[in-house]
Amino acid sequence: MEFANYMEQVVLENLDSVLAQYPDCCKCDLCRRDIAILALNHLPPRYTSSEKGRVYEKVNAMSQHNVIEVVEEIAKAVEIVRKNPRHEAS
Repeated sequence: MEFANYMEQVVLENLDSVLAQYPDCCKCDLCRRDIAILALNHLPPRYTSSEKGRVYEKVNAMSQHNVIEVVEEIAKAVEIVRKNPRHEAS
């Protein structure tokens, strides 16, 4: 059985553009992963198991409302991780 949460791809596709707005935020792999996970925990999952489902979710994810929701959740996650990184400041 093969399935995937399409929202993961959407978050990862938007992560760099949101992070670019926060020059003082650490962009190491650990912080990037924490930001993505925090955002995903606050977004509805979009699981698919077929090519048809992936196409449907891709079209749905590109709607203005969904893009705004994803960007907002990533920005919230950036603020949390920026203030509380899980590593020492460099």
